[in-house]
Amino acid sequence: MNYEWIYQPPTPAVLEEAEQMSHELGIHSVLCRLLVERGVHGAEEARHFFRPSLTQLHDPFLLDGMKEAVDRINLALGRKERILVYGDYDVDGTSAVTLVYKFLGRFTSNIDYYIPNREEEGYGISTPALKYAIDSGVTLIIILDCGVKAIQEIAYAKSIGIDFIVCDHHVQDEELPPAVAILNPKLNDSHYPCPHLSGCGVGFKLMQAFALNNGIEFSQLIPLLDLVALSIASDIVPITGENRILAYHGLRQVNHNPSVGLKAIIEVCGLTGKELSINDLIFKIGPRINASGRIQTGKMAVDLLTQTDYRKALAQARQIDVFNDTRKDLDKATTEEANLIVDHLENLADKHSIVLYNEEWHRGVIGIVASRLTEVFYRPSVVLTKTNNLASGSARSVADFDVYKAIESCRDLLENFGGHSYAAGLSMKEENVPEFRRRFEKYVSENILPRQSKPILNIDAELPFRHISMKLLKDIRRFEPFGPDNPKPIFCTRKVYDYGTSKVVGRNQDHIKLEMVDNDSLRVMNGIAFGQSEQARFIKSKHPFDICYTLEENSHKRNEVQLQIESIRPSEQE
Repeated sequence: MNYEWIYQPPTPAVLEEAEQMSHELGIHSVLCRLLVERGVHGAEEARHFFRPSLTQLHDPFLLDGMKEAVDRINLALGRKERILVYGDYDVDGTSAVTLVYKFLGRFTSNIDYYIPNREEEGYGISTPALKYAIDSGVTLIIILDCGVKAIQEIAYAKSIGIDFIVCDHHVQDEELPPAVAILNPKLNDSHYPCPHLSGCGVGFKLMQAFALNNGIEFSQLIPLLDLVALSIASDIVPITGENRILAYHGLRQVNHNPSVGLKAIIEVCGLTGKELSINDLIFKIGPRINASGRIQTGKMAVDLLTQTDYRKALAQARQIDVFNDTRKDLDKATTEEANLIVDHLENLADKHSIVLYNEEWHRGVIGIVASRLTEVFYRPSVVLTKTNNLASGSARSVADFDVYKAIESCRDLLENFGGHSYAAGLSMKEENVPEFRRRFEKYVSENILPRQSKPILNIDAELPFRHISMKLLKDIRRFEPFGPDNPKPIFCTRKVYDYGTSKVVGRNQDHIKLEMVDNDSLRVMNGIAFGQSEQARFIKSKHPFDICYTLEENSHKRNEVQLQIESIRPSEQE
């Protein structure tokens, strides 16, 4: 990918503060610069950053509506009412349902869960779900990762004696549903200190408040943090503030004492005994849980995540792994079709967005396909298929462009929509697709900035090879967990040369295994550049080149640093 490299040299004030922190903490001043630039000031703040404490979690009652929500749950438990825990079919929704169901299930047996079928019911509260609640005698529904825009559905439920507690994190509409309580840090008038909780994170705050109100030790909530970490990773929310604390301790739970269901998925992924990272949750665990909702039903994911018998959990995890293989095949075929269509679009170079509609595409993979299109063509992308006689689908965005607002500008053409600035879902009548395509493109073209129209690599620091060591890598690992707003540091070294031994590798000769030296130290460094074999000819030409990279441990040689090279370009001639 042809990245634009962005590097802002540190100011004298930042350098001075970093040197002071480096002296106090005993870590490289470059890393102290990163701390300062990420809003961490002083040695004490840095220590809290490196070792987040659960005591730093916010008071859950700072979320508007929390008292009303807890009071309603207490009333339901006291009256032995039947409670239904309801959620979306993706990782965030199923992990949230699992968390609330498992915790409240300790205090009542009169509780059930429901995940709508993606194909038959779609997103949000469905008619079959409400019928199920009525037939089951449910009087309280706790809905997670959706519900903030379900005005008519919740109004109807209220009219027949079913109360709702909404735990959501999506953008609200002008009107709010008539729920007993709406817990959502993104509400227009919310002052909650962490506005970017995941849906499961909101569910966790509800259980934290319930525990606090009923004198239940916080330690009883800790085993549920593996689910919160999974949701934070999979829903790509900023890993800062409270999310960093939850992700940090959730990862510890994943690695040291995961739930039976997660342990089974970890084994199926071949990750047993490995120290799992956020990336493992994003690229290995999350897709398998998502696959059940994409290919079969999200309820199967909750069945697995609530399982207490490891033998049964392993069988369920293997079945979900089969679904994931099916999902990957569908994903690959649909992406190839979509890429072919885009390649043949007229005047593609003049377009600022992509909107595709194919009624034959599988509903379960179009969000993934939209992401792939955005990555390849670097434009906000919308992919639609036919669901229940509507053109329904997903949108994905490029860095810093609010795709939700772009969709909202076409709301008169839509039957339903919702989501975030980077990802959204929508549905419309088939005949509206051409006009939506035209107006969406018009909005994007008028509002997207030039810097949002090409992929960018933000370089954290320029680094000579002599500064690279295992100690530096170990100190970088203290910044984990990495994610949005706390990315893995990207370094740059300029004017490096092939040592003479770099070569193209991989089954399809797609990658380059590099051995390089720089002008500063003449030290030989190993690196791997995935998917960049087209650069090999220039690298072997003996001309100097610049590299952007992250630092990793060599998977074949313990205690050896390897550069994972993100981008290569010829050095500028002086």
